[in-house]
Amino acid sequence: MSSNTPTALIAEDEPLLAQALQTELARAWPVLQIVASVGDGASAVRQALALQPDVLFFDIRMPGMSGIEAAAELAEHWPANAKPFPALVFVTAYDQYAVQAFEAQAMDYLLKPLQAARLQKTIEKLQLALVKPIHSAVNFEATLSQLAGLLSTNAVTSAPFGLAPLTVLQVSVGNSIRMVPVGEVLCFEAADKYVRVLTAEREYLIRTPLKELSEQLDTKDFWQIHRGTVVRALAIESVTRDEAGKASVTLRGLQEKFVVSRLYMHLFKAM
Repeated sequence: MSSNTPTALIAEDEPLLAQALQTELARAWPVLQIVASVGDGASAVRQALALQPDVLFFDIRMPGMSGIEAAAELAEHWPANAKPFPALVFVTAYDQYAVQAFEAQAMDYLLKPLQAARLQKTIEKLQLALVKPIHSAVNFEATLSQLAGLLSTNAVTSAPFGLAPLTVLQVSVGNSIRMVPVGEVLCFEAADKYVRVLTAEREYLIRTPLKELSEQLDTKDFWQIHRGTVVRALAIESVTRDEAGKASVTLRGLQEKFVVSRLYMHLFKAM
């Protein structure tokens, strides 16, 4: 294979739709080589890290991990010395809110069922992106910020309509149920099958998944800083980097530090 031959990976859980996309791409962009076609987000991340394609076509709704979550996971683990991060195209069934989210984050998307004219426009954008040296460190940071924005939008739009922010947690402590005001919580951290709920006074364990909790928290008060960590914004005391460049935050009232993933470092740019 020539080093100039563009490559792509398709992640789509419906085999017929994956084949249809591959067929249309072969017709409209014959030099593009499809290096893998997978049916779930976890496999997409593994294969993309191994094959390092130039372009990713990720379906939004896949088993286990959505296309957006898979792209975020891939960006988090993309090696610093690897090829530039792939150009991203999300594939989705028609959804007005999803489309608005993609347009707001400047990500390209394709609607199902595929339309040849729309696919051609996407291909032209991809070809231009691959010809021009736009995949700099600055653009990778922009991609991380865009993915974080899509994750946030996805969490908001997936929550029950009109649901008020969570104000109190019901926590089992021994044989009793304790009511813990959310206003006292400094950090939520995923830990195996539980979520650690940390206040300045003590720690609780709850079984509600962090993703479900995040959908009920006021995003002005709580910031996601890692896939498994949500912290109270006003409790953040400092952000530091170690010699390897990994960042962590210190919260007022707590001794331990919490890792900040690359995906959310844009929250801490100096003003």
